[in-house]
Amino acid sequence: MYLDQKVIWITGASSGIGEALALELAKFPVKLVLSARRKDELERVALLTGLSSKDLFVLPMDMLDISSMSQKVEDVIQRFGNIDIVIQNAGVSQRSMVKDTVFQVYRDLMEINFFSIVALTQAVLPHFTQRQRGHFVAISSVAGKIGTPLRGGYGATKHAVIAFFDSLRAEVFPDNIDVTVICPGYIKTQISFNALSGDGSKHNQMDANQAKGMLPDECARQIVRAIIAKKSEVYIGGWYEVMGVYLKRFFPNFVYKTLRLKKS
Repeated sequence: MYLDQKVIWITGASSGIGEALALELAKFPVKLVLSARRKDELERVALLTGLSSKDLFVLPMDMLDISSMSQKVEDVIQRFGNIDIVIQNAGVSQRSMVKDTVFQVYRDLMEINFFSIVALTQAVLPHFTQRQRGHFVAISSVAGKIGTPLRGGYGATKHAVIAFFDSLRAEVFPDNIDVTVICPGYIKTQISFNALSGDGSKHNQMDANQAKGMLPDECARQIVRAIIAKKSEVYIGGWYEVMGVYLKRFFPNFVYKTLRLKKS
């Protein structure tokens, strides 16, 4: 079993896809590191996993605190001896049109969704290189493949994640390091509630498509299967959004026209 006794570090583990991944991975003989800002929520998820304290490490961290990344890596190594898989799930979405979005929102989106991921990857990479094995798993989005209205900044950050890990995958091949990029579509989480509006405040609404989306536990099951299979890039979600990725590849103008907003 590929996951047998693996040390797996999940960021954004306090809710949504991250929480579902923790619960799904806990079904395997693994050791989990759970990270997010909210320690109380991490402890709640830790309890739900049913894992013993020897196989579980709650490690609160703020992904925007770049200077702490190297120490966090050392904390995990000191606890479990090594790191095998890093699942970078932390992030925030957006719900605002370009014309209504203050520039700082774009900076904030890029800091959490891209730069923090690059920083943690660089902090973990020397450990993986020294061991000549490891597995980076990045949670991007179908929005990183198809730019849609109200997500101009969000889609840009997720597109950047895909490009970054495409380059990394080629570079670390000689070191036996794997890279898997996951592109979920609509998953029924609180992501739209926490999304940034044009002025930087929380959107605080459940989108209709989000409400009808795939359940997080099913998404987690598919992600775990992709990790075990060492897939390079995987699209997860309903038929509509996953098929959209392929339609854009072969019929881009059709997709562009479909996504156009109408003037009210």
